[in-house]
Order: sequence, then structure tokens, then C-alpha cells
Amino acid sequence: MDGKSDEVFAKVKDVSANPAPLGLLGFGMTTVLLNIHNTGYYGLGAMILAMGIFYGGIAQVIAGVMEWKKGNTFGTTAFTSYGLFWLSLVALLLLPTGGKLATATTAGLLGWYFIFWGVFTLVMFIATLRINRALQVVFCTLFVLFFLLAAHEFSGNAALGKVAGWEGIICGLSAIYAGLAQVLNEVYGKTIAPLGPVKR
Repeated sequence: MDGKSDEVFAKVKDVSANPAPLGLLGFGMTTVLLNIHNTGYYGLGAMILAMGIFYGGIAQVIAGVMEWKKGNTFGTTAFTSYGLFWLSLVALLLLPTGGKLATATTAGLLGWYFIFWGVFTLVMFIATLRINRALQVVFCTLFVLFFLLAAHEFSGNAALGKVAGWEGIICGLSAIYAGLAQVLNEVYGKTIAPLGPVKR
């Protein structure tokens, strides 16, 4: 021993799974199902609310926590936020039915709810400009969806609600594609479904 401290550097390899497909699929499938309702094809039933709680809500929060462990600020913020969006939306729909817990949210106030989520999504869309084209489509269509929903709430225009429904289906399907593409590309070790990575 010469009295000098020896420094040892070790590179730790991250072998944990990619949580993004879970978050994207939870978001995408729930979004498609809710927006089929928004187009007027069927009523708001327990199936949609259950998806909102478990797959759209809890699964996305779990994905967000997993992204946090990977040091991914974007993934953590996106999945955790949208997971809690779904849980809060279900709460907005269910709480008034309890009578004593809460009164129904007025249309105007729900419009502001969608506007704030739209602003948040716009900023997240700007972040996707450094990631890939698939996520750009997801966040751009989601931004448009939130403002269509807000406009529908403020105006009460049924046709606008249906337009939002169709646009939301496109948004949800784009998220499903992005999630499944990542699974297929990882399993096969090559690009099966392109995501359109952005050159930095």
C-alpha cells in the first residue's frame, strides 16, 4: 500500500425491459375505445371506465415509474401524467354518481380541463421533435384532440364531438402502432416497423 487511494470505475449495463410499449399500448387502446364512444357508436359503459382505471391509468403510471428508473425524464413525465389523466377523467365521471361526494363538472370547466391538458401535450410534442416521427404523430394528434374536446365542451356542438371522436381514434391507433413497433423491432433485432428516428 502506497497510501494512495485507487479508484475503480465500473460500467453498469441496464438490462431492464423497455417500458415504453406498455405505456403506449395502455394509452392507445384506451383512447381508441373512448373515442369510438365519442363518435356515437355506443354509450359510456363500464368497459371503458375499467380500461381507463387499469390499462390507461395504472399501467401507464407503472410505465412512468419504470422510465424514471431508466433516467428517462420524457417517458416519466408523459406516462405518469397521462396515466393520472385517465384516472382523473374516470373520477370526474364517477364521483358525481355518488351524490354526496361531488357534483357534476360544468361543461365550461371541463373545457378548461382539456385546454390545460392540450397545452401540456403541445410542450411534450415539441420534445418529440428530438425523438422520432411515430411519437410526433401521437402527440400532435393528441394535442389536436384535446382542443377539439375543449371546443366541444364550450360549444355543446354534437358534430364537433364526433369529429373529436374520429380524430381520437387516429391518435390512439398511432400510439398502438408505436408501442407494437417497439416490441417487434426489439424481438427481431431489426426494424420491422419503422419509427422514424430523428437525426440529432
